[in-house]
Amino acid sequence: MDCPLQDSLLRVFYKGMILNEEKTVFYDTQVDNNGEPLEFCSGEGLVPEGFEMSVRLMLPGEISLVTCPPDYAYDRFERPANVPEGAYVQWEIELVGFETPKDWTGLNFQNIMDEVVKIKSTGNRLFNQGKYELAKAKYDKVLREYNHVNPQDDEEGKTFLNSRNTLHLNVAACFQKMGEYRKSIETCNKVLDANPVNVKALYRRGTAYMLSGDFEEARKDFNAMISMDKSSEPDANAALQKLKQKELEVEKKDRKQFKGLFDKKPGEISEVGTSSIDDQILDTLNPDADSINPEKETRTNRADSVSAGEYVEAERISLLDRLWPAGRRFCTALGLNRCSIL
Repeated sequence: MDCPLQDSLLRVFYKGMILNEEKTVFYDTQVDNNGEPLEFCSGEGLVPEGFEMSVRLMLPGEISLVTCPPDYAYDRFERPANVPEGAYVQWEIELVGFETPKDWTGLNFQNIMDEVVKIKSTGNRLFNQGKYELAKAKYDKVLREYNHVNPQDDEEGKTFLNSRNTLHLNVAACFQKMGEYRKSIETCNKVLDANPVNVKALYRRGTAYMLSGDFEEARKDFNAMISMDKSSEPDANAALQKLKQKELEVEKKDRKQFKGLFDKKPGEISEVGTSSIDDQILDTLNPDADSINPEKETRTNRADSVSAGEYVEAERISLLDRLWPAGRRFCTALGLNRCSIL
């Protein structure tokens, strides 16, 4: 390839300038790097995002002047001492050359696994640095390459399968850190479909269920860990304890959210039907505000055209309909057996 679009070892000369009237130079490889080009591997977060994006599209020998906003320069990267926060910068970049990653074609299985260890180690380092998207890209790269790897015997097949499962679980961990809990669950399922007794996959999927609020599924996975592998019992029990705390937090939040709804006397329920508490309930059960607003507007208009008693009677049923079945858990937490208490 003419451009280093793939993750590569890059060699560049560059001069960095603050975009002010003086165009203050804050770094120059010719001066600050003893006249030697800067070498770095792309895809590892070693330079600002805007810098790397630009170099990936350059040809060897090309010189580019790149103007970069702070979000892609040094506001989300380790900022040099002489670069102020929020500064727009210009880089004058010359791509000296690049080396693409080693082609796996023709490599034997052991050499391939050696390359996998290097890439996975880089991904692990990026994960520990909190660069989850970059770490996931490293794991995904190996998984794509694995589509062309064919183990020759049972021993190689076992090594290959274990390595692939580990990479999938690392991807699932990245999804969790990125808040993509459903994708994390789907990735864990890829491991469990091939090996239903993989305890690490159960633990990671259970954690994803817990973080997404699906407490029952999380409990099933953590309990399954204990039944499949007794050595995992301490980790599973710790996870179950954390799950219990999470449930208590949600229950406490629900109590606070619905506080006062069931404290009204029968004659005062009409105030509940027209108060902001009712709106809060709807917002809790359905976070999509756009789908709620039309109904709120219709309800308000209807309340203006009927008497207070008629409005209460009509809204009493529709409110319960909205609360059920999600309201069952809430009513139980309050010690109510039937919603007809209203």
